[in-house]
Amino acid sequence: MSAAGDMELDLIAVGAHPDDVEIACGGTLARLARKGYAVGIVDLTDGEPTPNSPGPDVRLEEARRAAEVLGVQMRINLNLPNRRLFDGFEERVALARVFRRHRPKVVLGFGGKTVLASPDHYQAMLITDAAVFYSRLTKWDEHFDGLPPHTITNQLSFPIALHGLDLPEASGYVIADMSSTLDVKLQAVRCYQTQFPANKIGIYSAVETMNRYHGLTAGFEAGELFLTYRSVGVDDLMRWASPTHART
Repeated sequence: MSAAGDMELDLIAVGAHPDDVEIACGGTLARLARKGYAVGIVDLTDGEPTPNSPGPDVRLEEARRAAEVLGVQMRINLNLPNRRLFDGFEERVALARVFRRHRPKVVLGFGGKTVLASPDHYQAMLITDAAVFYSRLTKWDEHFDGLPPHTITNQLSFPIALHGLDLPEASGYVIADMSSTLDVKLQAVRCYQTQFPANKIGIYSAVETMNRYHGLTAGFEAGELFLTYRSVGVDDLMRWASPTHART
């Protein structure tokens, strides 16, 4: 995993806390990284305090190891306040600066509410939505340290609820095949021993079951669900609808 610098990325996934992105879309990030795409993660907070962690240094080391397992090129923590994360102007600008500096084509972030879970998740969704917009705005240079505007090509969202199959509202849904990286994803989640001790070991089977279910709906061994907010177009209906019968 590289130092931040000014490295350009193909995709950035944004979570409220270390472990959010691993649970939601770690398999997809691992597969994209193995295909040669430049992939990064932004954690808005360090997740501290948290009940079973001795301190932020331990949680950050877990995040570093998880990123290494996934094979992502970059992980950034914005050090916004955990448990007190709110959508505000400075928070939006902080994330938009990351987008302007690293110029991703695609951004992944939270979609919908996670009832009975951290309210930081919903606030992270609002911050990410605004930062994608702020990233491309011109005539606002004073807020962005001289970083030029950058237009993100597409934004997709991920749900993180593991207790039901109800889908958040969206224009459409995409299942990303991560059959080959399901084990890698679970290994990355296991890096967070402070979050998932022995009495919470069921998280691993819950994540695997959800991924296998979503994969099954699309004909894959395992898959991750993403929400899209605009129609998905195809230039060859047959290649999409029946890829084994399409003309080359």
